[in-house]
Amino acid sequence: MQNSENIFGVRAILEAIQAKTTIDKVYIQKDSSSDLMKTLINTLNRERISYSQVPVEKLNKLTPGNHQGAVATIAPIDFLSLETLVEKALETTTTPLFLILDQISDARNFGAIIRTASCTGVHGIIIGKSGAAPVNGDTVKTSAGAVFNVPIAKVDHIKDAIFYLQSSDFQVVAATEKTNALVYDIDFTKPSAIIMGSEDRGINPSVLKIVDATAKLPMHGTIESLNVSVACGAFLYEAIRQRLA
Repeated sequence: MQNSENIFGVRAILEAIQAKTTIDKVYIQKDSSSDLMKTLINTLNRERISYSQVPVEKLNKLTPGNHQGAVATIAPIDFLSLETLVEKALETTTTPLFLILDQISDARNFGAIIRTASCTGVHGIIIGKSGAAPVNGDTVKTSAGAVFNVPIAKVDHIKDAIFYLQSSDFQVVAATEKTNALVYDIDFTKPSAIIMGSEDRGINPSVLKIVDATAKLPMHGTIESLNVSVACGAFLYEAIRQRLA
C-alpha cells in the first residue's frame, strides 16, 4: 500500500520498482528471511536502490499500517545523473559551484544544507546512493521547499564523482579539520565542488586522498566543531564573497 510519502509491504515495493517509481530508500526488518524478502533485497541490489535493515520499531514509526517487514520512502523529486548535472551547470553564465555530501545521514541537516545551497546559488548537490539522508518530509520542511529548486544527483560512489568532476576541470575542495589551510586560502573563483562529511566520522579518508585541496574554518573557544549545515554555510558564503569581489 502507499501514502503520500511511503510504500509499505514487500509486494507493493516490488511493484513500485517495476513501475519505475522514484524510491529514495527502503527499510527492511532485521532477521526477515522469507523468499519474498530475499527477492526484494536482490531487486534492490540490482537496481542500486539504497536500503537498511532496521528493528521492527523503526518500521512501526514510519507507517501505522501493516508494513509486512518493509517500508519504502518515495522521493518527492527526480534525481539527475551526474553527467546531466555537470552539463547543465556548464551551460550557465555563472561559474559552477557544487556541493558533495559524504555520508550525511540526518534529514534535517540535509534540508538545512539544501536551503543554504539555494540561497548561495549552488548549481547542484551530489550525494551517494548509500548512506545519504533520505529526501523525505523532514528534508522538504527544513529546506523550506528549496529541495524543489536545487538539482540533486545520486551517484554509486563519491570517489568516481570526484574523478569525473576533476576531468571536467572542477577543483574539489574538502572541508576538514585535518589540515592547516583555512577556507580563505582557497580560490573559489574557479569551477569548484566542496565536500562536506558527516558530523561523527567526517569525510572518508580515501576521499581525502584524491581531492585537490583541503580547508578548515578557524575555531576559537572550547568547542572543536560546528554543526555540518552551519560549517557548510560558512564555506559557501566565502565562495560567494570571493566571486562578488
